[in-house]
Amino acid sequence: MTTTPQEVPSFDAASHDGLQAAARRHLWMHFTRMSSYADHDVPVIVRGEGAYVYDAKGRRYLDGLAGLFVSMVGHGRDEIAEASARQAKELAYFPLWSYAHPRAIELAERLANLAPGDLNRVFFTTGGSEAVESAWKLARQYFRANGQPNRYKVISRDIAYHGATMGALSITGLPAIKTMFEPLVPGSVRVPNTNFYRAPEHGDDPVAFGRWAADEIERAILREGADSVAAVYLEPVQNSGGCFPPPPGYFQRVREICDRHGVLLVSDETICAFGRLGHYFGADRYGYLPDIITVAKGMTSGYAPIGAMIVSDRIMEPFLKETATFLHGITFGGHPVSCAVALANLDLFEKEDLLGHVLSTEDAFRSTLNKLNDLPIVGEVRGDGYFYGIELVKDKATRETFDDAESERLLRGFLSGALFEAGLICRADDRGDPVIQLAPPLIIGQPEFDFIEQTLRSVLTEAWSKL
Repeated sequence: MTTTPQEVPSFDAASHDGLQAAARRHLWMHFTRMSSYADHDVPVIVRGEGAYVYDAKGRRYLDGLAGLFVSMVGHGRDEIAEASARQAKELAYFPLWSYAHPRAIELAERLANLAPGDLNRVFFTTGGSEAVESAWKLARQYFRANGQPNRYKVISRDIAYHGATMGALSITGLPAIKTMFEPLVPGSVRVPNTNFYRAPEHGDDPVAFGRWAADEIERAILREGADSVAAVYLEPVQNSGGCFPPPPGYFQRVREICDRHGVLLVSDETICAFGRLGHYFGADRYGYLPDIITVAKGMTSGYAPIGAMIVSDRIMEPFLKETATFLHGITFGGHPVSCAVALANLDLFEKEDLLGHVLSTEDAFRSTLNKLNDLPIVGEVRGDGYFYGIELVKDKATRETFDDAESERLLRGFLSGALFEAGLICRADDRGDPVIQLAPPLIIGQPEFDFIEQTLRSVLTEAWSKL
């Protein structure tokens, strides 16, 4: 299922210079050091085709991060663009505030049929942060409706990223991106994550480590007082920190703990849903049943913004009585065009058996990336499906990591730019220990795996020589 890029368009210097001038003067990019572009060009991506994107100079790049964990079916898919145009012509917008429209109904039904267990009710948002925040608000109101108004706290993992809105940021476990916005929403509590590579006290026993990590959640619930805890937020594979898969038995143990203490389990699948792990939902991959699943990104493969929380019948039940209302809504949640795009995207998943493709090729992807383990700078390659992190170390034997200044020079001073120049878009990240992250479109195969490995090998070898 490899992709063939179209002919590269000719480079228009005048247009490029105009875009650069306008970008420097007017555009404020997200999570970006704006001073970085004072003395060199802003990368301007103008077109996408399959697994590749092209910049304003006509250079081609393999989109090894699927935009931002988003472009599952790849770029430039006519079927999705046409579905968007048809819906915009038929009904461009109408809210879901006391009304409905056909595409929202159809998409809600389809998601409910795909979701595990009794997660049958879908509340639409426009992105992952809103979905995460909506789930916290829902948990709070749910417990008030059930006579437990003191349950408002949430537990999440160290270094985990759950979003940028104030509630989602409060749940996030990254102090460096939170400090300037404090005070945040009270009631968020942190527990250890599942980074087995950094857990030497558990030796080579991932099962024991998983039980310990899950039991840390129970210890946190008991410390806080079980009657004050509303929910536990976990990603199937934790993104921030560099792709931490769950140890065997971890989620089953967490489910038992949540049930024992009456706490809701929220599976934040903003990244992991829609094929990233070879299943529609990461909960299916790892065999657990959450009370709420939050999703976004891959639901439309980025062709339109959308998000959602998918909720169990038990959690919905109090809101079906008398005058009960979930006092929450978002203007563009369940936008008709976005819903039509999501339906067309899911059609492509089925038509091209993308889940089967990921499951049949993930071992080849892993084996190809594992070749990098012979490099002295590579400490570990970890992940599942089409979602991998490569942790970088100063000393392979001791697993010594880089200090902040070294990480700054390595990642931002060299790797990010060098990988881009080599034609690979991925993420060089130090929210935790330094890692390279990969989450490519689900349509790639062995030729792209090889290009990724060869490019990383070349650039990481050069990085090591500079150290």
